[in-house]
Amino acid sequence: MKNVLKYSVFVLAMFAAFSCNRDELSDQSIIQVSLQPKNDFDLWLDANFVTPYNISVKWRYDQNETSLSYYTIPAELECSIKMAHLIKYLCIDSYDEVAGVLFTQHYFPKMFTFIGEWEYNNAGTIRLGTAEGGKKINLTGINYLPKVMAGQWGDYRSDPTKNLNHYYIKTIHHEFTHILNQTKDYPTEFKTLTPNDYVQDAWNDALYRGKNLPLGFISNYARKEDREDFAELLSMYVTNTPAQWAAWMEAASVDEEGNPASGADIITSKMEIVKRYMMDTFGIDVDRLREVVIRRQDEVAAGLVDLTSLEIN
Repeated sequence: MKNVLKYSVFVLAMFAAFSCNRDELSDQSIIQVSLQPKNDFDLWLDANFVTPYNISVKWRYDQNETSLSYYTIPAELECSIKMAHLIKYLCIDSYDEVAGVLFTQHYFPKMFTFIGEWEYNNAGTIRLGTAEGGKKINLTGINYLPKVMAGQWGDYRSDPTKNLNHYYIKTIHHEFTHILNQTKDYPTEFKTLTPNDYVQDAWNDALYRGKNLPLGFISNYARKEDREDFAELLSMYVTNTPAQWAAWMEAASVDEEGNPASGADIITSKMEIVKRYMMDTFGIDVDRLREVVIRRQDEVAAGLVDLTSLEIN
């Protein structure tokens, strides 16, 4: 009994000692959040993206918004400013003009993230962009934008507009198409046109490159699967001239040996479904959208659009 009593007294004494010596809790959190003050570009984004469309553009580097499978770096400020202008003028404003502001406010992705470097795959191909959850588009290679527009980098250096489309603008329209498809799926009829010719890694394999038009695919990447096929058709249609499209259809009409091929007929049938889907679901005339996008592209190419201004109207 004495031992129990002594032990009890000892515990009480220790409790009293700790109670007397404990530190008072501070009302200040040990977690310090760094709040970067807004610069002129942030204020411009607020006025042109956040307020009218509730769209966030994350141009400052945030590793949580990147894929850990790739080497990524921050996007440069000057390049980010130009890219934001291009997204606004060539994409947002184009849909505003054709479908109305309410459409763009409702459907356009609510977040863009900018990554400075391209995301390279093991086969040497580049991942230009991704769409996530129907709300977010990641764009890579932002720091290459000035060289791409000047024809100093890329596969289409002799045609800076085509270069710009290939690496950035088509990607935005492509990923936006995925977002629209997530809102309402396209007709199953589309999936039945070339069901046995999709190859998951065709776009990543040199064996298939340049051989897809006669089979009814507008690009290598279109052959990956039907949803990529649909997005490639719409994005490439609205960002390229009728003359370029006609050239592709001519190339799709013959195979490698020069024999007649059904590629042009297949692509035309697919595009009819794409156009009907866009009109019936969203009230968008795809041919009208192409006219607007190309007109705006020509204005950018002619230097009629200031891609560096941060003036707020």
